[in-house]
Amino acid sequence: MSQVGMDTVVESAAPEAGEPSAQILGRSPWELFWRRFRSDRVALVALAFIVFLVLIAIAAPVIADHVNHHGPNQLNTDLTTAIGLPAVGPSKAYWFGVDTVGRDVFVRTMYGARTSLLVAFIATGLSVVLGTILGTLAGFFGGWVDTVVSRVIDIVLSLPILLLAIGIAAACSITAKGCFGGLIQPGISLVVAIIALFSWPYIGRIVRGQVLSLREKEFVEAARAQGFTSAGIMFREILPNLAAPIIVYTTLIVPSNIIFEASLSFLGVGIPPTTPSWGRMISDAANGQLYTAAWWMLLAPGIALVLTTLAFNLVGDGLRDALDPRMGG
Repeated sequence: MSQVGMDTVVESAAPEAGEPSAQILGRSPWELFWRRFRSDRVALVALAFIVFLVLIAIAAPVIADHVNHHGPNQLNTDLTTAIGLPAVGPSKAYWFGVDTVGRDVFVRTMYGARTSLLVAFIATGLSVVLGTILGTLAGFFGGWVDTVVSRVIDIVLSLPILLLAIGIAAACSITAKGCFGGLIQPGISLVVAIIALFSWPYIGRIVRGQVLSLREKEFVEAARAQGFTSAGIMFREILPNLAAPIIVYTTLIVPSNIIFEASLSFLGVGIPPTTPSWGRMISDAANGQLYTAAWWMLLAPGIALVLTTLAFNLVGDGLRDALDPRMGG
């Protein structure tokens, strides 16, 4: 009954001589999606890069042990000068050089991918779930529910997000022993909570607008006529038709959250110094303009951050075009 199942395209092949009728071929919506998406070579390359990055992040300990036989926080002062500058640049032994305390930049860049992807995926998942639930309730029921959710969204979007995030991170620092009675501890969990707290209104507003349109469709009215409850209509009829915009927006919000985490790490809040992060690595390189003498400290995490955010944006654009029913296919 849902509109999703009504998007199948039927093609008619030309009948050959002697054949009584033409062959009928049907394509499901997901077959149409994959046909459009695989024709976008740029999006496929970006998706391949993301998969490669995820594999690198998962296998970082194995690769680090195989290449250099040490971890991301192993210090080696023999690789620095008397004034604390890196003495070893990119070389056969240290592919991306070392930092000011002799740590391998290549190993820390790999581990930084783990931090960025872990924070971005978990925070994005939480914000999408929360935004979808509240947006669906607001759009479907309307009235005071819509008013309350919409006003909360407006309030959160009006806040100075970065300044407030810095304040929350500082308040939940190690000296404060976490927030909410220790429920949220300093570190990755704190950064995830901050990003999810400020990210959900965007998906909530999009979902609300979609639900306001979908609840007036004929298939929803037909479900009501058959006696479906409000919960049944939302789960069986509304949510399946929200899959496309949610998938697209999720891929577009991931790079924003990666930048958010990098910004917090650059400012020295959230991620502890012992946890490798691209933002903190860039901050270390910018400290005292070290990048003028050790350019590799800035180059490796900077390129990794740019390529990762670009890849997610390109995949998001490809998904948006492939899921758009107005596109040819």
